[in-house]
Amino acid sequence: MTFEPLIFAFIFVGVLLMVQGLYLLAFGKSSQLSTKVNRRLALLEKGADAEEVLTQLRKEHEQHLGLSSLPVMSPLFDKAAQANLPWTPLTLAMVLALACAVAFAGLTGFTTASLVVRIAVSLAMGYGSIYIWLNGLAKKRLAMFEEQLPDAVELMVRSLRVGHPFSSAVAIVASEMPDPIGSEFGMIADESTYGMDITESLEHLAARVAVPDLRFLAVAVMIQSQSGGNLAEILEGLSQVVRSRFKLFRKVNAITAEARWSGWFLSAFPVMALIVVQVIRPNYYDGVADHPLFIPATIAVGVMLVINVLFMRMMVNIKV
Repeated sequence: MTFEPLIFAFIFVGVLLMVQGLYLLAFGKSSQLSTKVNRRLALLEKGADAEEVLTQLRKEHEQHLGLSSLPVMSPLFDKAAQANLPWTPLTLAMVLALACAVAFAGLTGFTTASLVVRIAVSLAMGYGSIYIWLNGLAKKRLAMFEEQLPDAVELMVRSLRVGHPFSSAVAIVASEMPDPIGSEFGMIADESTYGMDITESLEHLAARVAVPDLRFLAVAVMIQSQSGGNLAEILEGLSQVVRSRFKLFRKVNAITAEARWSGWFLSAFPVMALIVVQVIRPNYYDGVADHPLFIPATIAVGVMLVINVLFMRMMVNIKV
């Protein structure tokens, strides 16, 4: 009986938890998106100058954007930009190297794999753990941004209707709402204060945050600034559309939840069954391993499993 497949899985999970632990150790509660006071206001309350806070936030938000052209590392930097990761690109690369080193040490100490296999698997584990972790952070941040956006637009509508200019309405959102939308709109308000056109700031935000509804907001404000009109009514209609779309998206997720979980289970079951068979009876396939059709059949089964996963995802991935 061999437990190496389980050991590989435990090492991967351990590396993933180590990365998450390092992040929490470095930033702690400041990494939470649901805090009452957004990060921009927290920095201002500590006595920092508004211009210094704007410079610091812009540096943090844009430090990963210019590195998307790098091979291999570009997916990590794209996810880091979407997650607004406070770590610098160099720190992220160092954490990736540490994750690979820890995975290699675990494989060396607990498995009998060859050196080439250990190096290849440790690189895959390190890269995969960082990507999964960053993808989770990015999804969580973008989901919260989408949920906060209708409330932010409605807050701007109420501010515009009592006579405030649009820049003041943005500043109210920045002071009243938590992160991630609070600090993002605070940067827009500060950039407007220091001379940047507010429509340009919104376009930069829409390009930085991959939320389609935010693009609608930027386009609506740009069109109103060029052709005129009642901005409060335009934003009120946009808020209703965004909120209805968000409710529909949640409803579709609830309706397709069973199908999605069934799809993932049916896709993962053959792999889990193979691992269990290898653990319980490692010599199960010895009788047919030498057959000339064994390797082609194994490749064919692997291809069909991949096609199954793709089709399962296509069937339950409903766009709203």
